[in-house]
Amino acid sequence: MGVLNVTPDSFSDGGCYHDHHAAIDHARAMLDQGVDIVDIGGESTRPGADPVSKETELGRVMPVIESLRGQTDACISVDTSTPEVIEQAAAAGCDLINDVRSLTQGDALSVASSTMLPVCLMHMQGDPKTMQDYPSYGNLIDEVCAYFSERIAACERAGISRERLILDPGFGFGKTSEHNLTLINRLKQLDCFGLPILVGLSRKSTISKIVGNYESLMAGSIAGALLAVANGATIVRVHDVRETVAALKIAASIQRERLI
Repeated sequence: MGVLNVTPDSFSDGGCYHDHHAAIDHARAMLDQGVDIVDIGGESTRPGADPVSKETELGRVMPVIESLRGQTDACISVDTSTPEVIEQAAAAGCDLINDVRSLTQGDALSVASSTMLPVCLMHMQGDPKTMQDYPSYGNLIDEVCAYFSERIAACERAGISRERLILDPGFGFGKTSEHNLTLINRLKQLDCFGLPILVGLSRKSTISKIVGNYESLMAGSIAGALLAVANGATIVRVHDVRETVAALKIAASIQRERLI
């Protein structure tokens, strides 16, 4: 999954693809580099971010989704928690709903159910504005699993079958660096749900704290992606598509003892 933030303030690429033409060019470049899913978001959910209006979010993402849908059959994901954005993105041909708030905003559950699209549910402690102030857990894995159990049940009650669900443990969303490292190391414990796992740790602060400089963020992010996949991740959400695809192909070729 390739990241396409059409925002002025996202944590890594904010402002880079705010222009419509730049966004489309970047999406097409990621597709050429081997990405499977283009994830388009119009609201920054970085630590400390303020929410945006639905009108602002729609104005950012809909022209990109509509243009890209007219140019490719590849999977398009909308990174949103807003019911109106979910509804309009689905009508425009979006293939996946990626919601950091797990369909808890307004009537997002019923709207998502009506689209018949798959949904990625993410664990987040708190909200983007305050989530990194004092993240704390009694038992991290147990609490993440309990949250997913509750949200899966809520989805099923709303008519969203388990077969439509993907889980994201939410690296950096109400987590310390130590929490993030634990999640990667114990990712297999989420296998109990029998659902695909999405991991998004590309260029996040935990990586920068370990490698110590911006120039090494790509290498650190790729290492994290490789370990996440080795530990059971089905989808990795990344900024550096070409390099991550190459690394994953090498790892798969070695494991299978044949060229991929």
